[in-house]
Amino acid sequence: MGKPTRWVTDTGPGHSQWYIDRFRRLAAEGADLAGEARLLDTMVRPGARILDAGCGTGRVGAALAARGHRVVGVDADPALVEAARADHPGPRWLVGDLADLDLAAQGEPEPFDAAVCAGNVLAFVAPGTERAVLSRIAAHLRPDGIVVVGFGTDRGYPLTDFDADAVAAGLRLEHRFATWDLRPWREDADFAVTALRKPAA
Repeated sequence: MGKPTRWVTDTGPGHSQWYIDRFRRLAAEGADLAGEARLLDTMVRPGARILDAGCGTGRVGAALAARGHRVVGVDADPALVEAARADHPGPRWLVGDLADLDLAAQGEPEPFDAAVCAGNVLAFVAPGTERAVLSRIAAHLRPDGIVVVGFGTDRGYPLTDFDADAVAAGLRLEHRFATWDLRPWREDADFAVTALRKPAA
């Protein structure tokens, strides 16, 4: 692992367990937790290989797996990964730092058709590693693969910086929306969902 993530430095003791309990409670209450997965499902072929980058407790990757996709999830927090393994068997859940992601070294050499970063992942990585995270995700995509990223615009990572980091990572902006259910983008939106494409070789 590299520098500590904001998930570690900007939250208090017990935050991971609170997060696990929160999503278990929401699932038990029947909350709709699959919106991000529905969007990505429309962008890929059936049975796609998908990287859930910053998978947390596995809710997005599990919903994608339920739709027939082959999912590998990665998160830096071992407690969240353990919860994903317990609650959502099927996908492969791995502990890893997205800033130096090397899934071939963990037995996953096949490139991915798509990746998803939901739940403010890029707002929680270690400060200054956002470009490295996008670069490592891009390195795991096949040519013409897509990555969809969502985060709050008030989380300390300006969209101008994100767009520059995406270009530096070799990704091309394809779509931007204000929500995961495709509300039109507007400059004063408090959330951004961006689809980036890795150009075909």
